[in-house]
Amino acid sequence: MRKEEIFEQIKGKVIVSCQAVPGEPLYVEEKSIMYLMARAAKRAGSPAIRTSSIRDVVAIKEETGLPVIGLVKVQYEGFESYITPTMKEVDDLVAAGSDIIALDCTNQKRGDGKSISEFITEVRTKYPDAILMADISTYEEGINAWKLGMDLVGTTMSGYTSYSPKLPGPDYELVKRLAASVDIPVIGEGRVHSPEQAVEMLDAGAFAVVVGGAITRPLEIAARFIKAVENR
Repeated sequence: MRKEEIFEQIKGKVIVSCQAVPGEPLYVEEKSIMYLMARAAKRAGSPAIRTSSIRDVVAIKEETGLPVIGLVKVQYEGFESYITPTMKEVDDLVAAGSDIIALDCTNQKRGDGKSISEFITEVRTKYPDAILMADISTYEEGINAWKLGMDLVGTTMSGYTSYSPKLPGPDYELVKRLAASVDIPVIGEGRVHSPEQAVEMLDAGAFAVVVGGAITRPLEIAARFIKAVENR
């Protein structure tokens, strides 16, 4: 699908994030089962799926036929960023057919000595036609990603860098500020725990909303219920 078609398809909608990494209950070493979560998300009406790992990108595209926002989570020595941090992961996602490639565009330390601006420029030069999504944690990072030619900017990392605000819920203010400043889609993501919060993200100016843990991470969901009952 062309970029414009994907954007039209996701506008004003909930994109479901279907991810499981080693150590999580739904991660199976032998074979991914995330395509089953994606199947449910599609039936519910999600217009696209966000997922991590090459095997999940391939399996979910095959299962659903929906556009996939792909990323690879990997921790390299010397890197604080872990979402598609190097060109190797970008290359792999392109080869796997990821429709949109998400990468960490924060100012966290990079073990290769490059600035995030240098890395984004390299990616855009190598893949001029790729649809790239910037996962950022602050307004300044979002503006920088926009100026460097990213196609979408998501508030994914707000609260997950040492210098961004630690909020119990979504960062509505960041969404609002970015939506008023850039001419690319702003994707509201991060700690969206309820349908009401998803609606509020859109009301704050988000082009679309990504919801993950509240839908596809049963450990988090169960723990939230148990904690609420224990603390009553």
